Amino acid sequence: MNATGITAACAPWVRTRLRTAPGISAALAVLVFLTAFLAAAFPRSVDAYETKALRHDITTASPGQSVLEVTTPPPPLGQAPSVREGAMRETALSSAYGALVDALPDPVRADVPNSSYGVHTTEPLAADEAWLPRPDALPPRLTYAAPSALPGHSTLRSGRWPVARGTVAPETREVEAAVTEETASELKMKPGSTIAVPTGRGSPLTVRVTGIVAPLHPETGYWTVDPLFRAPSLVRDPGSPTPVFYWRATLLLPPDSGPALLATTGEPELYWRLAPDATDLTAADVPGLSTGVAAVENGPGLLELRDITGPNTTLTTDLDAIVGAYSSMRSAIGPVVTVAAVGIGAVAAVVLLMTGGLISARRHHELALLRARGGSLKGIGGRLLAETAVAVLPAAALGLLAAVLLVREARFLPALAGAAAVAALVCVVLPLLTAVQHRRPLLHGPRDDLMNARPSRRRTVAELTLLVLAAGAVAALRRRGTSTGSGADLLVSSAPVLVGLIAALVLVRLYPLPLRLAARPVARLRGAVGFLSLARAGRASSSGTLPLLALLIALTTAAFGGSVLAGVSDARDDAALRAVGADARISGEGGLSPVSDGLVRRVRAVDGVKDVAAVRIEYGTPLASAQDTRSDTKRATLMGVEPESYARLARDTGLPAFPTAELRSGPEQGGALPAVVSPALAERLGERPHTIRSQAGDITVRVAGVLARTSAVSDAEFLIVDAAGLARPDPTTLLITGTPLDERQLLAAAHDAGPAFGLRLRTAERERFVDTPMQSGAEQIYGAAVVAGAGYALLAVGLSLLQTAPERTTLLARLRTMGLTTRQGRRLLAFEAMPQALLAAFGGLLVGWATIVLLAPGVDLGALALAGGDPSTPDAASLRADLRSLVLPAAGVVLLAAAVAGVQAWWASRRGSIKELRAGDTR
Repeated sequence: MNATGITAACAPWVRTRLRTAPGISAALAVLVFLTAFLAAAFPRSVDAYETKALRHDITTASPGQSVLEVTTPPPPLGQAPSVREGAMRETALSSAYGALVDALPDPVRADVPNSSYGVHTTEPLAADEAWLPRPDALPPRLTYAAPSALPGHSTLRSGRWPVARGTVAPETREVEAAVTEETASELKMKPGSTIAVPTGRGSPLTVRVTGIVAPLHPETGYWTVDPLFRAPSLVRDPGSPTPVFYWRATLLLPPDSGPALLATTGEPELYWRLAPDATDLTAADVPGLSTGVAAVENGPGLLELRDITGPNTTLTTDLDAIVGAYSSMRSAIGPVVTVAAVGIGAVAAVVLLMTGGLISARRHHELALLRARGGSLKGIGGRLLAETAVAVLPAAALGLLAAVLLVREARFLPALAGAAAVAALVCVVLPLLTAVQHRRPLLHGPRDDLMNARPSRRRTVAELTLLVLAAGAVAALRRRGTSTGSGADLLVSSAPVLVGLIAALVLVRLYPLPLRLAARPVARLRGAVGFLSLARAGRASSSGTLPLLALLIALTTAAFGGSVLAGVSDARDDAALRAVGADARISGEGGLSPVSDGLVRRVRAVDGVKDVAAVRIEYGTPLASAQDTRSDTKRATLMGVEPESYARLARDTGLPAFPTAELRSGPEQGGALPAVVSPALAERLGERPHTIRSQAGDITVRVAGVLARTSAVSDAEFLIVDAAGLARPDPTTLLITGTPLDERQLLAAAHDAGPAFGLRLRTAERERFVDTPMQSGAEQIYGAAVVAGAGYALLAVGLSLLQTAPERTTLLARLRTMGLTTRQGRRLLAFEAMPQALLAAFGGLLVGWATIVLLAPGVDLGALALAGGDPSTPDAASLRADLRSLVLPAAGVVLLAAAVAGVQAWWASRRGSIKELRAGDTR
């Protein structure tokens, strides 16, 4: 209060600061929003694609594998007949079904619409009716089932639905049944057909077909767990010395007909097929899902099921294998994704620190004046925290909200922790920097030049500690890979970041040396621009480690992410080439059907075809003559090729050059054909001629060359000879190169060649390797890592230039009074920015390449690249340096630095110099 007792008006600090510098607060809020969004979206994205992959793996698996099938035999013969009959009626089965569904432990849940139950015979019974087809004079063998809800899973095509007449019991001598269209077609059944089923009571049980049905959804477990429900099958008689076949099929009885099967010799069984419900499953449910399946299969949960259905109940399912395969893929992919997350997290943290440092430097004189006038560190820090929190906390909350709205079906707490970490880091940086820089009141300090700076002992010790950590992380990653067996190792995953950090520290120490060397010759030149620019670059603050660190980590992360994507793409291309052998392949299915000359000419005329190699391939050729062949004889793939055509194929597909001259050398005296073989086969055959058995008879070959890999075969052991030296050189396979190929014309050519021939395309084979959302989700994460790394690199350049922008503007204003032209000013600023930009660009390119070379042996891309994580060779999914990912971000840094310097010089030339040349300005 003043002397008059009136309170003096005092504007609040935070409101005053926001009104004074709204642009800085808005820019900080935007940066925090984007970073908080990334920090929250990453764990949610991982959760989302892992959840989607889990549901995909369960729902796309064969129902015969995923269904939980509960089976039990009927009550024993010692039980009362009413008890045995009652257990097989619809009422008892339905009641047990409901109890079984309720008894499943969470998160194991049943998909009720796709589940079923009923009674079926387990032993096929011969049907001796004369009108039934008999392929090899053997009668068909039929099973009988009384499934639930047949009308709900099928459509009646002819006849009527089967019904149970009266109360069906073991003494009943006639029941009705339905069959599917495929069964009726193959077994010549129709409404009214009857089949006599043998019983243990003398007189047979007559089963009368009353209806022909068609499955509504043939792919569901109702029809596929037991494929005979839907269609009959030709089965080979295992007891016959010669291959003879008979029909197997199932007839579908109405639900309450189960007791009639007790009189048959088919050993009836009660079953409940519970399809798993993956609708609400998430990645976090995997441990509980594995435990729950194990409990009901062989644990305490099975005892509860037996209390419901009987003491001999068993549960069989391969759902645990499906979940295990999913967990294996997640364990293989997760650590690789963690490497990207650590890199982006580190560069984001550094950029946020740079932002705080930029704001602190801009307000250095203001805060120093407050400190000199008696302001306490606590008071100044508290006010800085308040004004920062006003802009940061809402931005972080909006980033979290955007991540939650954009990425659904994921956990909230990890996203909240990520956004909160970003907000806490930004809110703490500015007050902490203030406390460190203004511990003592100081208006002017000594010059902090990079050229004159001498690292302290503490800094040296810290740098050596980081060097040891980086070396340990790289060694651990190369030795044991990205995974430790129990998940990701953060030290190993941070190897790229640590390598970038060490490189930044080394480059900062070496940076003054080239400046000193360049300054001497430039000082002798007539113009002053070159000398001034180098002098200005040398007078940069020694705290320039942070921008360089951000740039190197960002460029390394972008290069690593791009290289991962390139390695994945190369692995899929290589696997598709191994599977097909060329851009397209036309061959017979497992046989040696010869390819006609007309087919070769027709294929050559197809649009897009560049070349066609006709080869003869014989799989499983014994490495012995006819008289020495035994069942345990080693075998290999024999290929007869036209050398020039096959050499062109190898060149067009990017494989090692094929040694044409070795095959063209001709047979030796004695008739030995020169052969190009695999390394393993070369060791087995040796240098002497070797006689092997082929489909055309025995041939003698000698090793003329060794080839590690060839087209059209993926076997580890192969031998290639000139087809002209074979008794039967007829080609069996066409290997086609060219792009884009007309698939329709190729399909027509293969179809017209005969039913044995089929077409395989390299592009279609490549798409087969990406069949799970986990792979595509991880690729999207890495794609985002590349974009975010490049973006943060450019942002780091912009922040580092903005930090010194006022000083450069003042310098231009003063030099213009001394006659500096606008063109010279632009050159001065550009030359001043280039040393650091070039250092960051070339350093980032070199460090990115070195990081990939160092870490490549420990990064396994097999699970990420190939479906199932089973690459055909150990190096089929290796990490390699991608030139675009290395060069483009580095070039962007240099171009941005030059562009910012040019824009600043142009803008400074348009403004007046009064403000920069004020009397008493100490800048």
